[in-house]
Amino acid sequence: MINGKLKMWWETARPKTLPLALASIFTGSALSYWANPEKFDYWVMVLCLLTTILLQVLSNFANDYGDHQKGSDTQERIGPLRGIQKGGISAIELKWGLILMAVTSFISGSLLIGIAYENLSDLLTFAGLGILAIIAAITYTVGTKPYGYMGLGDISVLLFFGLLGVGGTYYLQTHSIDSKILLPAIGSGLLAGAVLNINNLRDIEQDAKAGKNTLAVRLGAHKGRVYHCILLSTAALCYFIFAITSATSWTNYLFLLAFPLLIKHAIFVYRSQEPGTLRPMLAQMSMISLFVNMLFSLGLLIG
Repeated sequence: MINGKLKMWWETARPKTLPLALASIFTGSALSYWANPEKFDYWVMVLCLLTTILLQVLSNFANDYGDHQKGSDTQERIGPLRGIQKGGISAIELKWGLILMAVTSFISGSLLIGIAYENLSDLLTFAGLGILAIIAAITYTVGTKPYGYMGLGDISVLLFFGLLGVGGTYYLQTHSIDSKILLPAIGSGLLAGAVLNINNLRDIEQDAKAGKNTLAVRLGAHKGRVYHCILLSTAALCYFIFAITSATSWTNYLFLLAFPLLIKHAIFVYRSQEPGTLRPMLAQMSMISLFVNMLFSLGLLIG
């Protein structure tokens, strides 16, 4: 009984999406070490990772809770059924789980800011960004006007898994901003956006019926697949331009080893006419995103 309940919570946490939380922090940390290894603080990196993972789980809990409240997730959906859909977790239990994750995210984020800030401006700015991240994680599908139902999820992912995830981590380590890091930050955000897009393409028919107007629903299946290829190619271009303009060693091009996987994935998605064939692609895209960012980070560190 207990093991079954824990399994339900584990499924609701969506572990296959957690590599997204790791990818942006690894990239931001590697960039900061590459820029100024003497200032690098491993505790800041650990707390960045912990806070981001907690926010990701919070977002996943809120997503299931909000979709359940609005009737978007039914037995017809192609994606895997979560605990609340199977009846293993009640709505009130998931609501309390959501609150718990929000509190732990706030505590972890507060510890991070307390260790990393250097002045009042840092303290106020990152406190505001932390609260904004918690609100954004919840209101993606929860509330009277969830932005995920208006097709704005892709922008949020680019912002939090790209610009803020990478750029914020970089700043907390170096307390400076270099315009060059915008390229890998955007690349990381676009790869995370591709994971969301796979999810939305897979559930496009059910979302359309439920009035969940994701970007995939707004674009349509074919244009949604084209958009997916654009996300991947633009992300690859961002990493490549950064390497050309900033490389100090051949190892800075290690991320190119992951490009065949990106190309193979893009071709498969583009050719997929049936949403059901995309089901295994979400976990695959999540791992490819992590792989690209890990190779990029490793190239910086050993170069």
